[in-house]
Amino acid sequence: MKKSVCVFCGASNNVSGDYIEEARKVGKLIADKGYHMVFGAGDCGLMGATANAALENEGTVTGVFPRVLDGLEREHIGLTELITVDDMHTRKMTMFNKSDAFIILPGGFGTMDETFEVITWKQLHTHDKPIVLYNYKGYWDNWIKLTEQFMDLGFAGQKTRRLYDIVDNIEDIFTKL
Repeated sequence: MKKSVCVFCGASNNVSGDYIEEARKVGKLIADKGYHMVFGAGDCGLMGATANAALENEGTVTGVFPRVLDGLEREHIGLTELITVDDMHTRKMTMFNKSDAFIILPGGFGTMDETFEVITWKQLHTHDKPIVLYNYKGYWDNWIKLTEQFMDLGFAGQKTRRLYDIVDNIEDIFTKL
């Protein structure tokens, strides 16, 4: 059975084209390496770019689209599987349950929410799935400083850092899964 990897990333089209192109490279590698991709089912931004590249390279992709986004965001058409759910929480739970690992690319508040949630669940021993943040162009550097501050001030234990991996090289993503 194919391993499934969930991709969390931004849905905005208002980002530099190099972020879109890098997301496409990740999607291609997901397909080339034989993973099934799970994502939030949006057809724009890094989200759409990653899924499109996976599909264009004979990959399989499941999207989970919440009805609450009807009219705000377009769902991706042409996926291997599209699951429609009622709300954002159900979307996250469905993506979590369908995935064996997480790749996290640059994104906004939704991506941060998803990132903190899967890390917190791992901290609480809800799962032991790999979590890999791709630090493309140093995107996660300030997040790293923030989470180090949590630990330095005693709001999180130092062992929390072992719950996830941060990589700067695209190929290194797949060595951590």
